[in-house]
Amino acid sequence: MSQIRPVSDLRNNFADISRTVHETGEPIILTKNGYGDMVVVSYEEYQRIQHELSVVAQLREAVWEARSTKTRFTHGEVMDSLRDRVQRAAVKDNV
Repeated sequence: MSQIRPVSDLRNNFADISRTVHETGEPIILTKNGYGDMVVVSYEEYQRIQHELSVVAQLREAVWEARSTKTRFTHGEVMDSLRDRVQRAAVKDNV
């Protein structure tokens, strides 16, 4: 569960905040005048969140595309296309 701490702790207890977000993987919510002001997370957690947001955006785009076209591909067609792309990339990298 996230900790809630005053923003002044960022200045006064930075090492503790850094250790906590790295050890627990949980964010720390910093407040200013009793209201949420910012959230501190480790860089690794930030990267994970960004990756998840990217995947969600790609899934939304895929859903939109699926709704806007009647074109459909079989599993075999998709796998053949992927294999072809991987093979072309491998040949390109070896040249």
